[in-house]
Amino acid sequence: MKFLNKIVHELLDQNPDLSAFNIVLPGKRPIVFIRQILEENNYSGFLPNFFTIEELIDKIADKQPINGISLWLFSYDVYKSLNLIPNDDFAEFLKWFPTLQKDWDDMLKFSDSDEAVLRYMFDEERIKEWAQDLGEDDNAPRKKFLNFWQNMNIFLPALKKKLQEKNWATSGMIHETAKAKIDDYAKNTEGKFVFCGFNAFTPVEEKLVRSLLQWDKGQCFFQADHYYFDDERQEAGKFLRNHKTWKEFDDHRAFQWIEDDFKQPKNIKVYEVSGNITQTKILPEIFKTIENKTFSNTAVVLLDENLLPASLDVMYSVPNLNITMGFPLKNLSFSNAVKQLFYLQKQLEKNKTSYYYRDVFPILEELPKSAEDELVINQFKAQVEERNIVYISKKLMQELLGELSYYHLLQKAESVNIYLESLIAFCKQIKWLEIDDIQYENVSHFENAFRIIRNQLSPYQFEIKMDTLEILINQHINSESIDFQGEPLRGLQIMGLLETRLLNFENVIMLSVNEGKLPLGNSQNTYIPFDIRRFFDLHTFLENDSIYAYHFYRLIQDTKNVHLLFNALSSGVNTGEKSRFITQIEMESSHQIEHLIIENSSEPIITQPIEISKTNIVLERLEKWKEKVSASHLTSYLYNPIDFYLSKILNTSESDEIEEELSVKNYGNLVHYTLQEVYEVLKGKILKESDLKNSIKEIDHYIETAIGKLKHQPEFYEKGMNFIHKAIAKKVVESILNYDLELVKSGNKLEILDIEKRFENVDFYLDEKNKISFFGFIDRIDKLNGTLRIIDYKTAKIKNLIVKIDEENREDYFHKSDRKQALQLCIYQYVVQNLPEFWGLPIETGIWSFAEAKKGVVSLQFEKGNIDDAMASVKSLIEEILNPDINFIEEIKTYSN
Repeated sequence: MKFLNKIVHELLDQNPDLSAFNIVLPGKRPIVFIRQILEENNYSGFLPNFFTIEELIDKIADKQPINGISLWLFSYDVYKSLNLIPNDDFAEFLKWFPTLQKDWDDMLKFSDSDEAVLRYMFDEERIKEWAQDLGEDDNAPRKKFLNFWQNMNIFLPALKKKLQEKNWATSGMIHETAKAKIDDYAKNTEGKFVFCGFNAFTPVEEKLVRSLLQWDKGQCFFQADHYYFDDERQEAGKFLRNHKTWKEFDDHRAFQWIEDDFKQPKNIKVYEVSGNITQTKILPEIFKTIENKTFSNTAVVLLDENLLPASLDVMYSVPNLNITMGFPLKNLSFSNAVKQLFYLQKQLEKNKTSYYYRDVFPILEELPKSAEDELVINQFKAQVEERNIVYISKKLMQELLGELSYYHLLQKAESVNIYLESLIAFCKQIKWLEIDDIQYENVSHFENAFRIIRNQLSPYQFEIKMDTLEILINQHINSESIDFQGEPLRGLQIMGLLETRLLNFENVIMLSVNEGKLPLGNSQNTYIPFDIRRFFDLHTFLENDSIYAYHFYRLIQDTKNVHLLFNALSSGVNTGEKSRFITQIEMESSHQIEHLIIENSSEPIITQPIEISKTNIVLERLEKWKEKVSASHLTSYLYNPIDFYLSKILNTSESDEIEEELSVKNYGNLVHYTLQEVYEVLKGKILKESDLKNSIKEIDHYIETAIGKLKHQPEFYEKGMNFIHKAIAKKVVESILNYDLELVKSGNKLEILDIEKRFENVDFYLDEKNKISFFGFIDRIDKLNGTLRIIDYKTAKIKNLIVKIDEENREDYFHKSDRKQALQLCIYQYVVQNLPEFWGLPIETGIWSFAEAKKGVVSLQFEKGNIDDAMASVKSLIEEILNPDINFIEEIKTYSN
């Protein structure tokens, strides 16, 4: 820590007792290093006092700071009392006030008069109004903006007055108050102040420093470098060059220090990385190049705080870590669940009767849970998925989730205050569960926030709605972070850029060195235009860029090894463009820079098909399978042998998923079940016209019964695409019934013999000793003019029902998946021929396609060969499945049919 060492030695030379000094720093991070340096120098006296400059300004102003939620509530109370038009409710107020408050603080800190800026903004809008005919519409954007600044000229002065009456102050007001007291403070204070490592000051901070210098009660140590200080084009030295012109620095008091470290030899590497997370995967390789394996002089600087978890994942081999940056609260699971809870409450205000399952599932998944709660949640999800319940009634929610310990949080809140109390109690409850430290901190942050909001709300009379509470919580989530504790004097340091101030490292690894991250660029959240900010000397993005430039160059000026990584991929807000600071050192510095291009280092996707050998256990399962072989098993094997292995050998099944839109499979089931209900009533009868006409009238009833069979709720089909699917299903059933009606009307004799005919133990011999047994269901068996018809319903169109088997293709004819429909019908024909009740009848097999319902039954036809030839091919397919030397090999589909 070269800079801090120089300061300590300078102060010890001035006075071996440092207790009289007040050391003022940009942040508290360097204090621990100063103490270490004093210990290394065997210092045994009292320590100096340490202040941040904000703490010193607060001390001078002697005001009670107010910010965040308490400031918003107080400000809204003042706003309401003024009866301005438009008179926004609290939710609307919170949409603009936090941004305005930051602008107001800027006015108070950097301009001579906040009221002058407010008047200027109003006058500016009035001038624009003269130039444009705005008409009488108060909702015109220009008119609304004019009204806004007119209101702010009334509201902000009134707010300032009310805050002053309470002796409260915002950050900007503290600066304004301190400004008037600085001269007296500098004159009368007994302290000796040492300002260390500052770059940019607010006008009040500058006045304080210069006043103390004038009274010879202060001294300044800057950390500049000739590289960027001497060059007017270098934005990093902008503020320091200005400070050197202060009259307080003269022949008797030198400007300290301007070093010449940046030009010293450095190993600088720039990594162009394909992907954000991929940057973190390179860290272990960089660590290998660092000689000191304790990493005590190494810093990883994350310009994107969201990379912290991924960075920690790859640092498992690093013995000691010290994290000096916060992790955003908004990225944690409990935070997401809280957001979802408030969103659910808003939805319950709109929908009084039911819950949308997508509003409930994320809450149940992300909230910490006990073993008892987990059991209730699993049963609830299983029921909802099995019955495909998209909208869950309140009654059903109570039945399925009533035992959940926090079920009351999922019910519509009686009031905001009662809901806050419930959330506080819930946070206390889950802190007793076995949860990790980060989640514990996450929950504790929220418990504290809920308490603050509850306590801050109590003095105010205005109503807080649930959506307003949601905005308050979201503002809290977005601004808070979890701080980590570690050992700052040992091991690898992980930090943000601002945490590096005053510190020096031999090795610096910086991630996300992208434009928009370093510097942030023109992304200020403000209502004050750029030209007006410049006019009143308020900071703009240009000043912010200079501040970031200084932090960047100052960090690397004393460094020996610099690793700069940037994400080269464009996605979301990331442009994939490296920071202009990298381009500057590439073009302007004398250093040789090594460039590396890193492609995504993830393993390539394995494209080799899965292959599973037929072990003894698999062969045992196949022997068991031979006892119950269905046509669908064989078609499954044809489509993909691995599917057959998973379902028939491992006995696995696909998990239920909730369908918001009816799937092709369930559309087919809906038609299928409806037809089953229709013809079950007509089974065993020779059909008359009246039977079919009555069935057509009752289709709606049969469809409702089929919906019950599917375990779907009737309201699932009440609107949207599902309403259309149901209407199409009805049309298909109607077409099939009308087709049969026309047959009867034409004098044909049609008799329904069986529906969903179950068959089993129908033997099929592979050789004299080896056999399998067919089982399954035939959708419909009827008799048309004396001919037995075996009918299979299909959702898909009919394909390849003309069979052409000869000696050449006999063995492998059914080894192709596009002939699976004919394969199924051949097995059905073989089965029916072997059922005693159908012996001696002429048999026809066919498919009735729902996609072409008006065509009727399309029959299987043998152009070449016969049923015996077909069954020889089926036998060949079964023998392949049973053959121990033929493995199950995945069929990779390049496209879907």
